[in-house]
Formats: sequence, structure tokens, C-alpha cells
Amino acid sequence: MISVVIPCYNEEEVLPQLFARLGAAAETWGEEYEILLVDDGSRDATWQLILEQHARDERWRGISFSRNFGQQVAVSAGIQYARGCAVILMDADLQDPPEQIESLIAAWKKGYEVVYAVRATRKENIAKRAAFRTFYQMLHSLAEIDIPLDSGLFSLMDRRVVNVLKAMPERNRFVPGLRSWAGFRQIGIEFDRGARAAGEVKNTLSRLTNLALDGMISFSTLPLRMATYLGFAVAFAAFLGAAFTLVKRIFVDWFAKMGFPFVQGFSSLFIGMLFLGGVQLICLGILGEYLGRIYEEVKGRPLWTIRETAGLEMDAPK
Repeated sequence: MISVVIPCYNEEEVLPQLFARLGAAAETWGEEYEILLVDDGSRDATWQLILEQHARDERWRGISFSRNFGQQVAVSAGIQYARGCAVILMDADLQDPPEQIESLIAAWKKGYEVVYAVRATRKENIAKRAAFRTFYQMLHSLAEIDIPLDSGLFSLMDRRVVNVLKAMPERNRFVPGLRSWAGFRQIGIEFDRGARAAGEVKNTLSRLTNLALDGMISFSTLPLRMATYLGFAVAFAAFLGAAFTLVKRIFVDWFAKMGFPFVQGFSSLFIGMLFLGGVQLICLGILGEYLGRIYEEVKGRPLWTIRETAGLEMDAPK
């Protein structure tokens, strides 16, 4: 069986198109399938449409969260409940074309345990394309694992990879990074990413920034190292400044003749204090990000709470 996991948040405008296109594509796979839609606390008619689709076809199943927990948590819940030998992850907005899934399945049947889609082209405006590109470049450079460039959620994972992800307990989740961390045989397949079929874009700049922070901090200790290096650099600069000031005081007349008169005042002291204060705040901010995530982990709260399901048992594993 093939499982398709789709997180949904206020997607009432696009769901009818998703039902039609994905349903038609699924009939060409030659495999049993289930579609698992995770309603991430939508405030529109998303859940009602999912219930209606389940009534028409029981292969379409649903989970409704009690509130909005975020896309990555919604995907994780879908992975937890998916029953297939292979699990496909995709967005609901049809920017990930359902017709491309057949090529993911073909690569999986060749022996690859992870098949991820690589965006060859995007239909967003220049600013958004630049933001996405910067995000993936930074993540690729900073992460201590190899996270492919321009590969987002759209992917297929074998059951063995799914079981590895289900065993990961962390709460700040970045699923593409976890997928890369799991290892196994992986391959990328290029596709042309289309425009959103309907509705509003959910990936705002603030959400991208938070996702970038989660990705970098979850998969790299480089920010901590950079803070250490910055501390050494500032200390070395302070030592050079102190040595230079001492030499100037000793040889002040000689420096004055050379055109470097010793200037007294508070400007240099004030600038130096602001600089050191800024460095300290940056370092404290980096430490705070890591400590905050440790705090979230030790609280041990559930990743999600379920309000209602369609075609699922409520006592299924979480």
C-alpha cells in the first residue's frame, strides 16, 4: 500500500482540485493507496470537506487537530498514522504536482528508500525565490548532515525510513532534515514547481525564518562555535587595541609628529562598549535558542492533540 500524507491549514479553496487531481493520479499507480489529510486547526471549512471526501471514498482519511500546531508537526502526525509500505509527503496547495508521484514510486521500486523531489524551477516572485534560495543555501552550509538543496517536503520514504522517523522523539521537528539524517539510499528527481492552485500562501517570511532557525539549530552546533570564535576575535582585537593605546601613550610625541595625535574623549569608549554589548547579546541569543529547545524537550508535552478523526481509531499511536 502507498500512503500519501498531506498537511492542511485553511485549504478549503484548493481541496476540491486536490481531490480531483490526486484521485485521478492515484488510479494510475497500480497500487493500493490511502490518502491521509491532517487538518492543522483550520478555521475554515477544510475539515468539513475532508469528512465529505471520506464519505465518498474511505481511502481518504483524516485527522483534525484541536488547534494549529504547525506544518512539521502535522506531517509528523500523518507519518505516525500512515499504514503504507511507502509514505509520500506533499503539500495541499498543488505546487507539488500529484502527477509527479508516479516517478517517485518508480524510483522507489528500483531500490531507493528515499526519493525526494528537487525544484528545478519555481513560480513564485523574485523576492520569494531569493528567500527560499537563501534559506536552503544557509541550511546546506550550516547543517552537519547533507540536506539537499531545493528539496522540501515533497518526497517518498520507504517503511524502514518511516520507522526511523517515528522513533525520533524531538519536538522541534524539521522533517526534510530528519529524512536526510536517517540515511539509506536516497535520490533526487527534478520537477517544475507550479504556482499555488488557490488560496493564500502560508509560507510567510516569519514562518520561513522560524523554520530556518529550527533547521539550523536542530542539525548543527556551528552557531555555538561561531559565538566562540567571535569571542576570541573580540578578545584579540581588544588586546591589540590595548597594546596600541599603551604604545601611543609611551610614544605620544612621536605619533603626533607622524600625524597620529592621541585623541582623548568618550567616543571610542562608547563605541567599544556598544560593540561588546552587541556581541554579548548575540552570543546570549544563540545560547537562548539552544536552551529554549532543551526546555521544550524536557517538558514532555505531546506533540499534538486530536479533536476528531475520519477513518482512524482514536487510540492509534501518537
